Amino acid sequence: MANAGELSKNSELVKRILFTLAMLAIYRVGVHVPTPGVDSVAVQSFFQAQSAGIFGLFNTFTGGALSQFSIFALGIMPYISASIIFQLLTSAIPHLEALKKEGEQGRRKINQYTRYATVALAIIQGYGISTWLSASVSPEGKNLVTSAVVGGFVPFKVMTILTLTAGTCFIMWLGEQITERGIGNGSSLIIFTGIAASIPGGASHLWTLVKNNEMSSAVALAILAFMVLSIAAVIFMEVAQRRIAIQYSQRGTGMQSMTTPQSHLPIKINFSGVIPPIFASSLLMFPATMAQFVQTPWLKALQENLSPTGTVYLILEVALIVFFCFFYTEIVFNPNEVADNLKKYGGFIPGVRAGKSTADYIQKVLDRVNVGGAIYLSAICVMPAILANMANVPFYFGGTSLLILVGVALDTSQQIQSHMISQKYEGFLKGAKIRSRRVQY
Repeated sequence: MANAGELSKNSELVKRILFTLAMLAIYRVGVHVPTPGVDSVAVQSFFQAQSAGIFGLFNTFTGGALSQFSIFALGIMPYISASIIFQLLTSAIPHLEALKKEGEQGRRKINQYTRYATVALAIIQGYGISTWLSASVSPEGKNLVTSAVVGGFVPFKVMTILTLTAGTCFIMWLGEQITERGIGNGSSLIIFTGIAASIPGGASHLWTLVKNNEMSSAVALAILAFMVLSIAAVIFMEVAQRRIAIQYSQRGTGMQSMTTPQSHLPIKINFSGVIPPIFASSLLMFPATMAQFVQTPWLKALQENLSPTGTVYLILEVALIVFFCFFYTEIVFNPNEVADNLKKYGGFIPGVRAGKSTADYIQKVLDRVNVGGAIYLSAICVMPAILANMANVPFYFGGTSLLILVGVALDTSQQIQSHMISQKYEGFLKGAKIRSRRVQY
């Protein structure tokens, strides 16, 4: 890990980190800006009573923005959902697949389509949540919508849809700016910030439950111990690798060939990182939240079955995590390309023929690794919910949040390290060029 002295010498990296922190600070300020026309006290009271359900999960991902019903109440989840849709469509629609192969220009076009889809999803969710707010009351019987806006010049639904959609678009822009000009993945860091911001409130809630004898000290200590063990397991699995031995042949004197010392091709056990649980949660939250907002019979049945601690939800979450583990790996890693590059530069896997046999071998290893990664991700995400059901924990306690926290922190740390190493090499090469210019012949 880089120390403060090394970091201070890298002005470019410092600028990126400060820019990232500034963007995240702006996001946190927006979380506390209320949506016009809503009784904040009544809304907070209502969501506190719903903290064990799907709203507890959604509120965690938005960093408390939903429970305050701020302008960022929808968070970045519509953008995540739109990204999933277009990643799936890219493999099914020839036009999008062709755009993907066009390089940077095609990627920008797909990103533009994703933004349009984000706006559409935000409008749909904004309509649902505004309809639901208009018809809901707090546990104390207070209306969630203030009487001043009901029947006003600008209908409450229109105002809420515009406000929430604009908030989501602004968060999407913040995430893109962080990715391009900051450090780390912008969308992941925004979700990370929201989850991290909910930790003090969760700890306070846990303490209150123990203090009021609503939860035993043994259960509270068991939750804390499980979290510590989970963090240790996540750190171990995130750095674990399956190494494929690689050797490179070089031409020696005469017709003899020489073999270089053995190298390796590292493949992470959790190759897809935190993407599968984020995608799975996003897909499951969308219909579940819409079911809360629009009370039709079939949506009400869906709502009852899609509680984050319910059996149906957990089964679907595991299935989606497994699917996205393999799907995402297929998108970002091409064994045929790796095999071609090895052959091009004289590399080979001992005991495996070059070309197609090498690609098949790498694919076989990758599939086995993905099975282990999918089991690990599924266990981390669903085990806390199962234990929470057994212990009757009265609030949302999920491993997905913990996994995202540790995974994003490790990924960002690795990116900082990569930037520092890159800057060191650039400085070394620059110094070598200057010295070469001073040599006189």
